[in-house]
Amino acid sequence: MITIQSGLKDELKQFFIIAIPLSAAYLAEFAMFITTKMVVGKLGYLSLAAVGIAGDLTFEILVILMALLSVVGVLAAQALGAGKKQELGQSVRQGFYVATGFGVPAMIAVWNLDLALILTNQDPRVIELARGYLRGISGAILPVLWFSVFRNFVAVLSQTVSVLVISVVAVVLNYLLTLWFVYGGFGLEPLGLFGAGLATTLVSWFMFLSLALHVYRKPRFRGFGIFQGKWRLLWPLCQEITLLGIPVAGLAFLEAGLFVATAILSGIIGAKTLAAYEIVMAWVGIPFVIAFGLAEATMIRVAHAVGAANLQHARRAGFLGMSLVIVITSTMIVVPIAFAQPIIRIFISPQDPGYTEVSAMATQFLAIAAVFMVFDGLQAAAARALRGMKDNLVPLWIAGFGYWILGIGGGSILAFYFQMGGAGLWWGLAAGLAVAACLLSWRFHRFSLPRFS
Repeated sequence: MITIQSGLKDELKQFFIIAIPLSAAYLAEFAMFITTKMVVGKLGYLSLAAVGIAGDLTFEILVILMALLSVVGVLAAQALGAGKKQELGQSVRQGFYVATGFGVPAMIAVWNLDLALILTNQDPRVIELARGYLRGISGAILPVLWFSVFRNFVAVLSQTVSVLVISVVAVVLNYLLTLWFVYGGFGLEPLGLFGAGLATTLVSWFMFLSLALHVYRKPRFRGFGIFQGKWRLLWPLCQEITLLGIPVAGLAFLEAGLFVATAILSGIIGAKTLAAYEIVMAWVGIPFVIAFGLAEATMIRVAHAVGAANLQHARRAGFLGMSLVIVITSTMIVVPIAFAQPIIRIFISPQDPGYTEVSAMATQFLAIAAVFMVFDGLQAAAARALRGMKDNLVPLWIAGFGYWILGIGGGSILAFYFQMGGAGLWWGLAAGLAVAACLLSWRFHRFSLPRFS
């Protein structure tokens, strides 16, 4: 019994060393999107809707590619567990090639995302406003992906405090630059929504260069060959990262696409429904990114145990991460129910002509969000626990069923056939995430049993 308690205590310690700075860092990064909405929302609900949906589409592309690159963290963690430092370094170095190869076309895609808004019949006023924001933020793609590769590296070595510090500084910098660029001053003409996107691009470059300098200078990161010699392209390793990452990216596409599709469907219903959706997502993202940091730590601990050929420890790490996600997100349920109006007023002024309708819908959506946010965190943790064991294909099918058939399919039926509007979309989200969370958790239970070792 003493051995079990001692082992659990040590696992908790190792888990939180990784998870706390990561969760705080993801929360700080998400705060950049929130502060952008806060600044732009004062221009009116149309501007809020435009930045929201353009940001959702951009963020989905980034989430998909960062999910693919998370395989770098899995390979690095397994190499560390097996005591192979040079293999760890090679995984990181080749991760930059993969990030660049996918990042360049992604940057071009973001620049032209206004075409997707046109094809989905969004409000023309929203499209015109979103176009400027997309032009400004397209330059953030490459530095965000490169930062993600370094973040995987420092997380594997349990050195994530640097990510937290950089992210907190970036939030403040992003808020100040967004205010300045959007409204002008100090000799600069107002740049509007283009300025909001440009501010995020500049801050993204600051984050990448700061973390790169930190990794280069700190002795703890030496001995892995990250900056030594010529950077040779190792195609077999790049291919392994890509092939392992494609199912992971597919899962992220289904997961992030669930919310993007809901945003698009909200915009089809109307600009005010879309504005209400974006306000609620600003809250929903907070418990999710906290859970996401816990989920990433779960993945790393599971992968480390797999690399050390200890399936029992991998199973314990997975269930520990999922349990902590449930406990922490459950404590946050009261916020969207008890503080709906203060949340709404952060993003839209009571003097806005659309305030009454937007506020009423957002209040209703926040109550529904309180129902599913625990399941949202659980499915993220379960999926990443499976990723740490390189189980990527079955979770992809589970996500397709839960997120899209139940989530988007069911939500669309409720919204349009039963005329429940935006509330129907949110109930579809709740059902899809709940089913996906249960199925993914069960999959990890079955996959981590000794007979699968």
